[in-house]
Amino acid sequence: MSGRGATGGRGMSGHGSKASPAATASRVLDAAERLVQVRGFNGFSYADIAAELGITKASLHYHFATKADLGEALIKRYVARFLQALAEVGSDGAAPDKLAAYASLYSDVLSEQKMCLCGMLAAEYQTLPAPMQAAVLGFFDENEAWLERVLEQGREEGSLEFAGPARDTARMIVSGLEGAMLVTRPYGDAGRFQVAATSLLASLTAPAGGVSLRPARPDLNVARG
Repeated sequence: MSGRGATGGRGMSGHGSKASPAATASRVLDAAERLVQVRGFNGFSYADIAAELGITKASLHYHFATKADLGEALIKRYVARFLQALAEVGSDGAAPDKLAAYASLYSDVLSEQKMCLCGMLAAEYQTLPAPMQAAVLGFFDENEAWLERVLEQGREEGSLEFAGPARDTARMIVSGLEGAMLVTRPYGDAGRFQVAATSLLASLTAPAGGVSLRPARPDLNVARG
């Protein structure tokens, strides 16, 4: 879920033409998103963005008066893109395929040596302004709601098997994938994430024929001895 600037810097060259305000704002968001996904929100300043884009800090403040405003705009755009990606998974198809597509959204980010934007922000949650905190929670709530629907579909069609409410399992999936990304990062080995994600999803897949191969839980009410 990373974005590239649509202008490609063309507005800064040629016959001295200037990029439009919308194009400049988009480039600022692109640069800030990359910095957050690599350093974290507290790991960069407006000076870093200005130096990368070759613009003044005054120009940055024109588009985003405060860093908190920039952060809110970042999350809003990221959430919109993520939800669009989920929509592209479609309403058709088997639940396991949808879960695999969901996990691939995370692996795609890792392939660019970045982290989930909201995952990085969650690590800094206590230091974020209240509006950003609410936006981060909203991202995870949206993810869990989508996963909950997919899990319920899988349970109904017999393709997924899990105990308890679908919401609990949805939360487990989000936590598992975000955690796998975090642990994979210092190793620089995307294969570690793939193994973790594959194992996580495999644990939810119902066996062929609809007969569970998992050991039954012991009946603790059976009289002993």
